[in-house]
Parts: sequence; structure tokens; C-alpha cells
Amino acid sequence: MKTIQVKVNGYVEKLTIAPNRTLLDVLREDLALTGAKRGCEAGECGACTVIVNGRPVNSCMILAVEMDGAEILTIEGLSRGTQLDDMQQSFIDEFALQCGYCTPGMILMGKALLAENLQPTEETVREYIGGNLCRCTGYENIIKAILAVAAARKG
Repeated sequence: MKTIQVKVNGYVEKLTIAPNRTLLDVLREDLALTGAKRGCEAGECGACTVIVNGRPVNSCMILAVEMDGAEILTIEGLSRGTQLDDMQQSFIDEFALQCGYCTPGMILMGKALLAENLQPTEETVREYIGGNLCRCTGYENIIKAILAVAAARKG
């Protein structure tokens, strides 16, 4: 067992965990943050995406013990009470939610993209979210939602 300290959604957490547990396991099972979904468990579907130190990662592929000192943002950390983050609201407005399984990862990928690039093109969005799979109907509304936030922030 190893004790680590992380900041998750703005709260400092001190965790004592087995060295073989993934970040996804610790988020879901120890912290009851179930927004990151268990998908392929091979880092290929993006359902488990969270943002670590400002960068999107597949939480199923990272050992939690490697996170000592990290700042982690999950989908639960985006809203403030009942006030949704602009990316969450845009996914609702653009009908980008579909079944919702991929949605947390897609929203966090949109957040990470706009943190890097405030004026992405449609192609840039497609490339950026390329590691996140949607098995419902497609990506058109997801891309519209991300571009709508970029346009709104641009003013």
C-alpha cells in the first residue's frame, strides 16, 4: 500500500492504495466519482477520460500511485451546484448527449482542446476527439457542441 495526495475537482484527497490499482478504479470505487466510465480498459475508447494536470488522459491506463501531487478534474468537477459548465450546457443545447456513456469523456476532451486552442477548426476537433469512441450515432452534434463553445468564448 502507498499513500498519495491528490487534488480532485478542487478537493485535496489523501489516499492509501494498492500499487496495482488504476486511476479509474480509485476514482470510481474510492471516491465515488463514477462519471469516468469503464469502457475498453485498453485506452482505446476514451470513456474513462479525465484531465490530469491540464491534459486529458485515459484513467484506465494510469496507475493511481503515479498521481501523487496531481490535480485531477473529472466530469463531476465541472458544474458548480446546479450551474453547468459551458461545455456541458452546449452538449445539451446541441443534442450531443446520445446514450451518455461517452459523454463525460467527450466533454472533458472538448474542455482540454479549448484550453489549448481557442479557435479550433472542425478538422481539429475531429482529430482531438479521435481517441474517444461514440457507438450511438456519430460525432456531428458533439463537434457542433465543442465548436459552439469556442465561438461563444470568442465573442
